[in-house]
Amino acid sequence: MRIDLKTETFTCPSCIKKIEGNLNRAEGVDAVKVLFNSSKVKVEHDENRIDPEEIKDIIEKLGYEVHSVKSS
Repeated sequence: MRIDLKTETFTCPSCIKKIEGNLNRAEGVDAVKVLFNSSKVKVEHDENRIDPEEIKDIIEKLGYEVHSVKSS
């Protein structure tokens, strides 16, 4: 399953590495792509091991506000 999360505007490239690194370590996350210019995070995940709310929580615990979550 893939979800797209719209976040607050990223201010630096290190934001990308921070989010990607933390999500890639989460059990059930298969792939992460952070789009700096559009402030989106695309996550491929196994919905039986991690749900979208848990992914959102990981991003928010890093200090980034998530505005919306869409399944695709």
